[in-house]
Amino acid sequence: MTSKERVLLAAKRQKIDRPPTSLRCTPEMWAKLYDHFDVQTPAQVMDKLDTDMRQIYLPFTGPQELSTPTLGGEGKDFWGNTMAGISNEFNTYFEIVGHSLGECKTASDIRNFDWPSLDWWDYKAIPKKIKEHQQTGERAVMFLVGGCFETPWYMRGMEQFFMDLLTEPEIVYEICTHVREYYYERGLRVINEAHGEIDMIGSGGDLGGEETLMVRPELWREHIKPHTKKLIANFKEMGFTTWYHSDGSIVPVINDFIEMGLDYLDPIQTGAAGMDPENMSEKFADRLSFHGAIDEVGLLPHATPDEVYEETQRVISILGVNHGYCVSPTHMVQGDTSVENVLAIYKAAQDYKY
Repeated sequence: MTSKERVLLAAKRQKIDRPPTSLRCTPEMWAKLYDHFDVQTPAQVMDKLDTDMRQIYLPFTGPQELSTPTLGGEGKDFWGNTMAGISNEFNTYFEIVGHSLGECKTASDIRNFDWPSLDWWDYKAIPKKIKEHQQTGERAVMFLVGGCFETPWYMRGMEQFFMDLLTEPEIVYEICTHVREYYYERGLRVINEAHGEIDMIGSGGDLGGEETLMVRPELWREHIKPHTKKLIANFKEMGFTTWYHSDGSIVPVINDFIEMGLDYLDPIQTGAAGMDPENMSEKFADRLSFHGAIDEVGLLPHATPDEVYEETQRVISILGVNHGYCVSPTHMVQGDTSVENVLAIYKAAQDYKY
């Protein structure tokens, strides 16, 4: 069974040989893995680990002053948000400190904003990006189009955006509509250049805190869900496997995602309320597949490799009850995790036989 087959069959909860896998890391953790394997790129690390699901990225060719990746460096991103860095002993993180739509007063101001161009990306690079992940086998390739919750509040400011949901819904509508259409059209251009080599379309936006949703379910359903749905259902109708990322506790709206046509829910933050493997499996495993669930907060930085191995196999036995589970850390592996613990995840997944 190929990696691609494994990932796509797991999305449908059909018989597979072992659980599929994927990996994401901070730059600091990637550097440790480069040293361990004596390689130079994330794709080469993932080849060494034989991970199945691969995400490709679109190179930016727009204005230099807007070229900083969102949350990926100091400077401005293509939406016009300003980011600054903060470091600890393990990693450097980047947070938004300036919001491009923060001073807008009306929906007209939003419409008149100097929105980014769809031509600011190197779509012709997509075949090469895909090929980088197909050197050691046929992998399932995903492109993450974007999302209609986080990007709007990044541009508006979280506090102001949440206030807008209650007091200025027309502003919310304008921002979410512009963002949705940009991400959708950009995704179509990527698909066109991929010539059938993209298997999955991802979208996302963190909706949950540790205990519950950050906004009331009815507010999300009224103002955010219609835009989110168009980044899931439209691509599902085109035949793509769909994937959505949200940290935190989001149990009250998981059925909404299933109704939209979602295949994989990521990252299953197991320490958040209601997101433990047992509850997720009991409530949703017959209708939804899972991606993530190997705890990056408590387990990976602090456990022994044997403990990581055992916990990974335990989680597979619960979330993979219907074969609908792709093994991955609950977020980017941070620099305080040992290489040995990363290796233990993938050894456990490869050893597990359905």
